[in-house]
Amino acid sequence: MIQDILQLQQRHEEFIKKICKTEKVYGLENQVGFATLDSANYEDENGKSMPVMCFWSDRNGARACAKDKWKSYEPSEIQLAEFIEEWCVGMYNEGLLAGTDFDENKLGNEIDALELLLEIATELQSQNKELQFKKFENLSDLEEQIREILE
Repeated sequence: MIQDILQLQQRHEEFIKKICKTEKVYGLENQVGFATLDSANYEDENGKSMPVMCFWSDRNGARACAKDKWKSYEPSEIQLAEFIEEWCVGMYNEGLLAGTDFDENKLGNEIDALELLLEIATELQSQNKELQFKKFENLSDLEEQIREILE
């Protein structure tokens, strides 16, 4: 059990590093929308499993999960700046968790969308990368505003 948790955390850390390097994130999309599942770890205030929107660090990882209830889904590429600015903020506003690099058994790390955003920002800074945003001046501005929300 602890080994499984450590493995999910390691995959999550690799997800962060890879998406910051490639500046691309992948989701699974069909005509209805993007792939989600119920959280295995988190419940809302009513005791119901929270929804998790799943993302992958590469197209092949996403494609490998396009089976069973996701068989009608195809990998969809999202630019990292858009993912940070639109997706992470949007998931937070809608009460969705983010899932990272889920495997074929639908196991992966689940994280608050704004916490994910901050982890990405930290990794981008360690890689000395700056992204172009539409709603924020720069990465520092984005990070400062997110930290204010979380306080």
